[in-house]
Amino acid sequence: MELGLQPFVNKILGEHNAYSPNTEDEIINHLITTAYQSTDNSSTATFEAAATLAKSVHAKFYHWSIQEETDQARSIIEDAINRPLSWDKDDVVLQNIQARSRSPIIWMLANLKNSLLITTSNRSEGSVGYATMDGDTSGSLAPIAGVSKTFILDWLKWAEKELNYPGLEKVNRLIPTAELRPAKRSQSDENDLMPYSILNKIEKLFILEKLSPKAIYIELSKQLSPPVAAKHIIKFFQLWGRNQWKRERLAPSFELDAYNIDPRSWYRFPILSSGFNNELDELRKLVR
Repeated sequence: MELGLQPFVNKILGEHNAYSPNTEDEIINHLITTAYQSTDNSSTATFEAAATLAKSVHAKFYHWSIQEETDQARSIIEDAINRPLSWDKDDVVLQNIQARSRSPIIWMLANLKNSLLITTSNRSEGSVGYATMDGDTSGSLAPIAGVSKTFILDWLKWAEKELNYPGLEKVNRLIPTAELRPAKRSQSDENDLMPYSILNKIEKLFILEKLSPKAIYIELSKQLSPPVAAKHIIKFFQLWGRNQWKRERLAPSFELDAYNIDPRSWYRFPILSSGFNNELDELRKLVR
């Protein structure tokens, strides 16, 4: 091992740790573990992107299916309520059970390795609660929860080229999606929510510049038609207002940008509120 690495290894692994890696790649493989937990709704493209990226940075990579766990939970509830669940009636329920079924297994692996479990929630998802509590939000630390989805997407493309991480190429080809619905339903984040660029603009005007929904509507109407601007603003504030309880329970994050939504360190908002009903009612008239 290069002499310069030894102090770092001792600090991370402990002076008396029996494991003695010889290269930077071996250190990474020892410290970073990743897992791809698939269901029938997972695609080959996301699996290959995950596997390729893990291999390219020399992280340990596992993969397994959680379809059996998901099916078992579904069967228990169907028996209890005496009816089958369907995608037409129970869309969110069927999505969330997949995300939640992943949590206990990945926690088990983290405990087994005495490791921190990293959650990948970002600020854009946190603002509108686009995450399954006790599912993909599970984790010890949320390193990117203080930055937007658009920043993450742009940074990954930059890192692929400028930092020479070719393992990101397959990741950067993907359309952001929770991939929790059957493929024939063509799920994508922006179809579920709104364009991330619009979401981030509303979020910034609201949190950083402290504008009301009506003031944001006036600002957003400069670039969008009034009905479209009103529709996006209504959706944002409805989702923001009903999801503060989720933000209270997200893993700790860092302040990496001009603002963040962590209620413990930056932005407080009441869990129970009127949800801007009066102002949103005015905007609803523009959408009809």
